[in-house]
Amino acid sequence: MNDDDEDLEVPTEVHTVCQYCGGGGMVADPKLAIIGGNPRTVDNGRPCPHCETVGHFAGIIPPV
Repeated sequence: MNDDDEDLEVPTEVHTVCQYCGGGGMVADPKLAIIGGNPRTVDNGRPCPHCETVGHFAGIIPPV
């Protein structure tokens, strides 16, 4: 056993990363914007409707 193994923390619960947002809690929401007279796409994002911005679910949930 290495000394580095002693510093690792084991989580008390198992979590599954949200498949919809990839764990970020936000999904893309691109909008058309005119910036400096040029059309551009701006993405401010919006809250993930699947995990409600948490980014993960408790337990092991297989992708459907």
